[in-house]
Amino acid sequence: MPRIDVQEVDGKSVLVIWAPAGVNRPYNVRERVTAKQSPSKWYVRSGTSTIEAKGEVLDELREMANRTPFDERGNERIEISDISPALVLDYLQTVDSRLANDFENKPFVEILDQMDLLTGPTEHQTLKNVAAMMFCKNPAKFFPTTQVDIVIFPEGCIENPNNMIEVPKIIGPVPEMIKQTLDYIRTNVIKKRIIKPKDKAESITFFNYPYQAIEEAVVNALYHRDYQEREPVEITIEPKKISILSYAGPDRSISLDAIHKAEHLKSRRYRNRRLGDYLKELQLSEGRATGIPTIQDELRKNGSGPAKIETDEDRTYFLIEIPCREGFENSINPQNEAINEAINEAINKNALSVLLEISRSPHIKRKALLGLIDISKATLERIIKQLSSEPLRLIEYQGSLKTGGYVLTEKGQEYLETLR
Repeated sequence: MPRIDVQEVDGKSVLVIWAPAGVNRPYNVRERVTAKQSPSKWYVRSGTSTIEAKGEVLDELREMANRTPFDERGNERIEISDISPALVLDYLQTVDSRLANDFENKPFVEILDQMDLLTGPTEHQTLKNVAAMMFCKNPAKFFPTTQVDIVIFPEGCIENPNNMIEVPKIIGPVPEMIKQTLDYIRTNVIKKRIIKPKDKAESITFFNYPYQAIEEAVVNALYHRDYQEREPVEITIEPKKISILSYAGPDRSISLDAIHKAEHLKSRRYRNRRLGDYLKELQLSEGRATGIPTIQDELRKNGSGPAKIETDEDRTYFLIEIPCREGFENSINPQNEAINEAINEAINKNALSVLLEISRSPHIKRKALLGLIDISKATLERIIKQLSSEPLRLIEYQGSLKTGGYVLTEKGQEYLETLR
């Protein structure tokens, strides 16, 4: 049944008609609505036009009608008391809904009804699954194993599977799981490096993983997962990649070729369309099949390799692997993290110039460095001490006092390699 409301927009009254998907769709309508003898037809949207559904399009429309999205189905196990009024009000205020102004004056069940979270006849209405996904503090009560598991393998899961760190499982309503997961990764995993080239005024900034790519991947995993599957979203963090695994796999309307290319996955059917609408309102998702293109674009801009997607023939899982940018592979080792932080703090413009000159002229002496770099002797002494001492150890002196000079250590060579 359509819902009708009058809203004020720019000082004018606007009649708003909202036609939510019905449980007995598809619906037909007379070609000429005022003529009783007019034939009835089915219509669909095509771009900005309304066209008659015929042949294959009509068959698909009927097939979709037989597959009511899981998040839109009623669930008799969900009680009104399971829905948190605080979470509902927070959502309404976040999206600037006028329902927030009437929240205290209307019965809670009426608020839920106006949000189209109830289904069925008035005599026996039930809450939709999406109500628990969004506004229940513990949706796992209805959808077991609704959680995010994060596991870190500092040396790699194949290289040393016994060395791992398990992060406490992340639970709660879907938006909260997304936020907690992203907060953890942003705080504990994502690292930034700033390079100040000698011949340029602008600094070069890049990350081991661009945050926007990780954000899209995490949102997609929780948006498109099958909430009837008793499997968590699994995030595995290794030196060379982050893997995000969710169940089930991509819809069969997406070809295997498109999956292997991992450029643009456009589905004609969405498993949790209504959940996607909510995430879009919260600006956590675009909801226009732009997730994979955004991930690849952010990786490209960061100088990283492309993400890879994997599934099986039965489409039982969806795995996306996001590569670490070259030069950061060992950054999840706690000891290396401290070293990298020290390097980033120490490598200013002058220190980088010293490193570059040593790389160009192995066994170079201090006097020669002073002639090539416009810095004072005291500054050079300080930089050399810093670069040759722990925890950096990027350079060392080799040979005798007369014939020897400064060279890059293996660590120094690896560091400069990351800048190329």
